[in-house]
Amino acid sequence: MDRAYDILKYFVLNGVFIITALIFTTYLILTIFSAITLRKYLRKNSYVDYNSIVASPLAPSLSVIAPAYNESETIIDNIRTLLSLYYNNYEVVVVNDGSKDDSLEKMISAYDLEKVNYYFDYRLPCKRIRGVYKSKNRSFKKLTVIDKANGGKADALNAGLNVCRNDLVVSIDADSIMEPDALLKLVKPFMEAKDKRVIGAGGVIRIANSCEIADGHIQKINLPKKFLPRAQVMEYTRAFLMGRMAWSELDGLLLISGALGMFDREIVITAGGYSINTVGEDMELVVRIRRYMAEHDLDYDVIYIPDPLCWTEVPSTVKVLARQRSRWTRGTMETLATHRKLFFNKKYGKLGLLGYPYWLAFEYLAPIVEFLGICWFVFLVITNSLNWPFFLLLFGFVYFFAVSLSIWAILFEEITFHKYEKRRDVLRLVAIAFLEPLFYHPIVMLMTIKGNIDKIFNRNKWGKMERKGFGKN
Repeated sequence: MDRAYDILKYFVLNGVFIITALIFTTYLILTIFSAITLRKYLRKNSYVDYNSIVASPLAPSLSVIAPAYNESETIIDNIRTLLSLYYNNYEVVVVNDGSKDDSLEKMISAYDLEKVNYYFDYRLPCKRIRGVYKSKNRSFKKLTVIDKANGGKADALNAGLNVCRNDLVVSIDADSIMEPDALLKLVKPFMEAKDKRVIGAGGVIRIANSCEIADGHIQKINLPKKFLPRAQVMEYTRAFLMGRMAWSELDGLLLISGALGMFDREIVITAGGYSINTVGEDMELVVRIRRYMAEHDLDYDVIYIPDPLCWTEVPSTVKVLARQRSRWTRGTMETLATHRKLFFNKKYGKLGLLGYPYWLAFEYLAPIVEFLGICWFVFLVITNSLNWPFFLLLFGFVYFFAVSLSIWAILFEEITFHKYEKRRDVLRLVAIAFLEPLFYHPIVMLMTIKGNIDKIFNRNKWGKMERKGFGKN
């Protein structure tokens, strides 16, 4: 028995060391790629005149689709923001997905809407569309509101794709605020495409909690006052500036955030639209349209733009954060299971050989391995079998490496976009970099485990996201 225990302990300790080294090496490579790609992007775009896109007759027409379900707190301000975006040829399509609050009534009153006869095809399946509304006021001629039976976010996006008529579509959460020039920066890669067809583009999502917002526009950027949103600022900065930046360069990007993404409408519809069978419809769509292009031997690109293009309210309580992270985990599991054919399949290029294996190992399996490691640690402590010098050395190495990654992310932000102008905000972010691995990361890890349990027991609810409303955080 003792012999078997010693062998198990040997393999666990060596396994922990190998996994740790593999994770560190991977993150270090991604950081280097991110730095190179970010520098290249900034040099390339430092002299770009985006006004020329507005004036260009070649600028493609756009449809901005915003699904809304019980968004009464923020819907009017957000529509105002969407209608004031700096772009010439676009429409705003708001999809009221059977809201139970007064979202529709507020929109009708604020924008003088009336139901109109509007021809469209159900090219994508979706719940019954009860009516299409247009404004009697010509000032709001860009606005179209769809009222439909509740079917979920993916179903609402499919309804928007059926009704809109432009070549490119932008999907955005109704509780998000776009930067005025977001469309210009998103459409630029589509206009520059030559040999490859750009089928999707996404940008950086920033956190609006505690920011000063008036009339749907960010007036002053502040670091969130509460710990949870502040820790998410650190998490988002690291994920967007260091993770997705690198994977875009490596052609292994699997995700464009559902908060903001631009897509080729015809490709999305041909590939089947958004899936209603997953709670992670944003990730699943990107993987599916990439599969479609690869299986039809079509050259394509999925582009990531490091500019902060969109601001959103993130959960400020553990309860709401747990619902969100459970949903993200279940969405990841569903997408990886649905598209398991990609795993190390050279037919799909870097998507199958790099992107999918990375997401499986580091985004899905890593939290599970970490949780099992903590359980093993507790067992060793209880049985008084822990090698404390080895543990403390490994813990210190892991901790300071995690802090270093966060500090690099802050540095990337400061030398590029510098959104937090107050010195004390930057210092607070540095403090979060030291606190996050000890307090925030374990919470998120446990929420990820809960997401796995929810999926196993078929608890597939979306999870209500209570909003405080912008400016009330």
